[in-house]
Formats: sequence, structure tokens, C-alpha cells
Amino acid sequence: MRQNKFALGVAAAIAVTLAGCGGGGGISGSTAANPNPKVQFSSEVTFGDSLSDLGTYNVGTIKALGGGRFTVNATLAGGAPAPTNWTELMAGTLGLAAPCPYETGLNGQASLGFNVPVVTNPACTNYAQGGSRVTNPVGPSNALLGSPVGALTVPVITQIQNHLAAHGGKFSGNEVVFVLAGANDIFMNAASISASFTPTQAVTAVGKAAAELSGYINNLVLGNGAKYVVVVNVPAIDLTPQGVLGESVAPGTQALFAAMVKTFNGQLTANLTSPNVLIVDANTVSADQIKNPAIYGLSNTTATACNLNYGVNPLATPTSFGSSLVCNGSNVIGGDVSHYLFADLVHPTPYGNLLLARYVAAQMAIKGWL
Repeated sequence: MRQNKFALGVAAAIAVTLAGCGGGGGISGSTAANPNPKVQFSSEVTFGDSLSDLGTYNVGTIKALGGGRFTVNATLAGGAPAPTNWTELMAGTLGLAAPCPYETGLNGQASLGFNVPVVTNPACTNYAQGGSRVTNPVGPSNALLGSPVGALTVPVITQIQNHLAAHGGKFSGNEVVFVLAGANDIFMNAASISASFTPTQAVTAVGKAAAELSGYINNLVLGNGAKYVVVVNVPAIDLTPQGVLGESVAPGTQALFAAMVKTFNGQLTANLTSPNVLIVDANTVSADQIKNPAIYGLSNTTATACNLNYGVNPLATPTSFGSSLVCNGSNVIGGDVSHYLFADLVHPTPYGNLLLARYVAAQMAIKGWL
């Protein structure tokens, strides 16, 4: 029976987190290790962005504020972060050891506690970082954009190269590889639209990023021995609180987001045809969750569980909302938010992560990998 201490503790950790949000229940049975998986995975490797980040920025002031992950943060009795990210839940389901971030650190403003030396953890194989793009090294909250936080935003191409460098230039073929990226390329290109950079050009740029990601997966991941690659496509960004807010300020934002997501995901589908790749359609299921919340046990799919207002969320400013990176039980909104979908304008709550993990696991089972 492929159980381990981490797998056995995941469900309890989720319950702790949900209780801190004002509720609990409704999660049993989805995070226990499968005693008889069809594929005996040796480890889990993850590439991507904030949706899979396990604590790259859980240092300095971010850590002191009780944050570190892009969700409603919580800690276990010993002070360790509660395993609530979908990649951790998948590790528990697969009976694998707890994943951990390959890099930690910040390159931001030292006076605010946002400049912490980057530390590499060779034993860890979760390379995902908040703000990361596919190829461009400058993503949201990067210091080069003037952000005091100074997110590292190491791009996916470099994440893959880092893994290869640390593992003899190859994959073993026994690991499960998760890839979820693209949203930050969409956000950055959308934000760059101007008289000299049209919406059409932005959509084209996103398509190029998707083609690059597909190439990296085909050539650097599959081409170097990986046999089980799960690619989660970009969720329905247009329907998130960010999309709705953007539409209220600039009509046409949601249509633009939808077009960019469709282009990005379409490239993934067209280019990733290997039988060793499973594309998980998070876009369709996330849209359905927002439109039909009750089916998924969701109590709210429009508001955010975290209070993102200035004066409450430490990363908020007088002109911009804060982030779930520093959200925890002390600064969520009032009431029971345990079954909200969104922690902030784009990132899921622990329950939202659980829903994603359940869906990924179901698709892996259909594929014959679980």
C-alpha cells in the first residue's frame, strides 16, 4: 500500500485550512493515496507559475506576514505551511513525498524585507514561481517592473533547464511531470496594449508563447525521457474577478482575455499530440464551476475570500488591490469562505485547489495513469 506520512496528512491539513476560513467538510475521499495505482510514479516534477508555486516567496516579510503562497495561507501545528496547493494534493493522491520549491528568495526592496538571497534546493522538484512566464524572464511583480516585492519570475524554459542540469540532463521516465503556465503571458500582453501594440498583436504574442511552451515540452521534456506529462491548460481568466473587474473599467477586456486564452490553449492542443502527454482542460471546467457552483460544492464564485483592500492586505496600495500571497485567516473577509472559489482576483482558495486536484486525478485515471 503506497501510503506515506505526507499522503495520510493531506486531508487533515486541508481540514485545518478550511476551518481557518470559517468552515470545513465536503473534502473527504479525494486526497488519500491510491493503494493500487496503474502507474508507479517515482516522483513529481512541476513547472509553471503562481497556480503551482509552493512557497518560492515564503521568505522575509512575506513569511512574517503569514503568507507565502497564492491562496488563503495556513500553517500546521509545527508551523509548516499546510499542504493545500493542487500539486501537493496530487502528490498525496499518488502516494509520493511532499513536494517543495526548488528556489526561494526575493529581489525586491530591502527596507521592506523583500530582498532575501535566493537559495536553491536541489532535492526539490517544484520549479513553479509566481509571476513566471513561458520564455520572458520579466513577469508580474518582478523588480524590473518597479515592484517593491521583487518576484523572481524565473520563466518555464529556465525551470526546465534547471531541472535537467540537476538531474543529468534527462528525466527518468518514471516521474509525473505537471505543467501549468501561460496566464502571466496573457496578463502582461494585455497590459501592454497601446496605440503601438494592438489587441490583435497581443493575441498573436500569446500564441507565440504557447508555441514556445509546446516546443519546450516536446523537445526538452519528452525529448529527454519524460513519459508521463500532464499539461493543464489556462483556466477561464475572462470569468475571474480580475476579468469582471477589467470589463467594468475597460469594456472589451473579457472578450480579449477569452480570445487570448483560446489562442494559447488551442496551440497546446494542436502541438502536444504525443501519447505521453495528457492535456487537462481546466478552462472548460473552471468556466463551469463559475456558472454552476452548486454542483461543485462552491458557495461563491464571484467574490474573493481574501480582503484585498488597502489597510487590510499588506500588499495593497491606495490605487491597487492586494494579493493572496499574504492572505491568511486573519485577513479574509467576514463569514464562511471555506468554499469560495477565488482567494484573490485570479488565484483559487484551498477548496479551489482541491477541485483542480480532483479533476486532474480523474483525467489521469481516464488516461490509465492512476
